[in-house]
Amino acid sequence: MREQDYALRQGAQGTQLEVSRVLRNTYGLLALTLAFSALMAFVAQQMNVRYPNVFVVLIGFYGLFFLTNKLQDSVWGIVSTFALTGFMGFILGPILNRYLGMAGGAEIVSSAFAMTALVFGGLSAYVLISRKDMSFLSGFITAGFFVLLGATVAGLFFNISGLHLAISAGFVLFSSVCILFQTSAIIHGGERNYIMATVSLYVSIYNLFVSLLQLFGLMGRDD
Repeated sequence: MREQDYALRQGAQGTQLEVSRVLRNTYGLLALTLAFSALMAFVAQQMNVRYPNVFVVLIGFYGLFFLTNKLQDSVWGIVSTFALTGFMGFILGPILNRYLGMAGGAEIVSSAFAMTALVFGGLSAYVLISRKDMSFLSGFITAGFFVLLGATVAGLFFNISGLHLAISAGFVLFSSVCILFQTSAIIHGGERNYIMATVSLYVSIYNLFVSLLQLFGLMGRDD
């Protein structure tokens, strides 16, 4: 009986050490990729790069995402992660230039950045401190993805008043829920690969920032 209790304690300690390692590596790599992404966005801004064709964006993102997924257990997965986040940062440059060219654009960008940092920090802290299991959100994430996809497609073909504002607000909520879910997955054993954990959190932060940019930009334009 004592040996069984000892084995259980050892297993629990080993699990906690593994969780701590994944968290440490995830947030360390996330900080580096966000910095690299910001650098690439600055380079694109200075070069005054035009936003690429949507097919180039989709092929570039999904191609690098699947490559990273395939290489997640090797050092090349880190290289692929930087390639993916660098690419996303580079196409963010033209988006930032568009908003900075608007009246009050600098305030819109700074507000979106501050709100993104606040939301990510607050949601991550909530999960890490409360240790709540957010796996129940998986159904909401799946449903939300298809709802937002349908709304985005509808927005391409129909000029519906307020739809773009609703889509941006929907993506803010969707990205926030993803941050809760992904952080919970790390601390509860659902994610043990820090490379994929980093990519998942990066994509959520990126979508949150871009969605807030669109939301604040639309609200400012309506004023």
